[in-house]
Amino acid sequence: MTPTTIIQSTTLHFCEGSSDKVYQAAIEEQSPGSDTSGYVVTFAYGRRGTTLQTGTKTPQPVSREAAIKIHDKLVASKWAKGYRISNQSGTTYHQSPDDGRDTGIRPQLLNPVEESELSRLLTDRTHCLQEKHDGRRLMVRKQAGEIIGINRRGLSVAIPDTIREAVGHIPFDVLIDGEAVGDTLHAFDLLEVKGTDFRQRRYIDRFAALIMTIPPNLPALRWVSTSVDPNDKVEIYEELRSAGVEGVVFKDINAPYSPGRPASGGPQLKFKFVETASFLVAATNRSRRSVALELINDAGQRVPAGNVTIPPNTAIPQMGTVVEVRYLYAFPESGAIYQPVYLGPRDDIPAEDCTVDQLKFKPQPAEQ
Repeated sequence: MTPTTIIQSTTLHFCEGSSDKVYQAAIEEQSPGSDTSGYVVTFAYGRRGTTLQTGTKTPQPVSREAAIKIHDKLVASKWAKGYRISNQSGTTYHQSPDDGRDTGIRPQLLNPVEESELSRLLTDRTHCLQEKHDGRRLMVRKQAGEIIGINRRGLSVAIPDTIREAVGHIPFDVLIDGEAVGDTLHAFDLLEVKGTDFRQRRYIDRFAALIMTIPPNLPALRWVSTSVDPNDKVEIYEELRSAGVEGVVFKDINAPYSPGRPASGGPQLKFKFVETASFLVAATNRSRRSVALELINDAGQRVPAGNVTIPPNTAIPQMGTVVEVRYLYAFPESGAIYQPVYLGPRDDIPAEDCTVDQLKFKPQPAEQ
């Protein structure tokens, strides 16, 4: 990985009505002090307190003078849109020219579980219970002093400096799996330690090693609370449901780590208290500031799934973009979702995952 040094950064803030957004621009020097030294301009943006979207304005390194011009032009364009220099501390992202590279590492993905199965999972001693955090899947690898983020597609991605610095406190090479919420990584699995692969070990043993690995008192790196005792699981489940969190996760404590998603079932399961799904943007309805949504059915065809309003001061996603939407339920007759709420773009989810089988449909009345 090419070393970089941040030589200039600007954090901008936009707050109006319900909108509370952050935009960061930075100039980074690549290979400082070498003959191949150059400069790139990177950016990160999104709602304050969430894990930000990242990118670069310079696919190839440029001169320092050119980088400053690009940076200043970028800041000026945001200033014209109402952003102002932030007087609050913001999470900074240290990006890398390797961002977007396929690391060859894949996460273990969860299948949903029906409510009828909750009683068994809550009362057995085979599955532990954890809160399902509402963020973005993120693995973090520390190897030979370099720290990179890896998303659910296995691509290297920029990570908040707070998470990078926290992982830097671990005095050896590791590969941690977790969920990033804002500038905090909620860690729930440990896949590699000091070059040793832990994937074939029992989950309960991997989690115990994770607790021992994470140094105490690091707000940006926390292991998730986990319960195995049935009495604790039932009590915590009720507390979490009352608190309005996204949902819960059940994990087989004896299972190894298996990358990918099983066709059905599996050792790691999720139950959501609120419904969310990933959709493709079919078209923009600019007159109503909304977009049409679609999903892919079993025949591989794209079918309509309703519309969702885009909040004010939020960029309208382009056709073909993958977006995340929360909803109450879907209508069986039309496939359209009811009470949709736009959550934002999802560049870590491929289009082919936007399938109809994500939906939870409105229950039908029993025949008399």
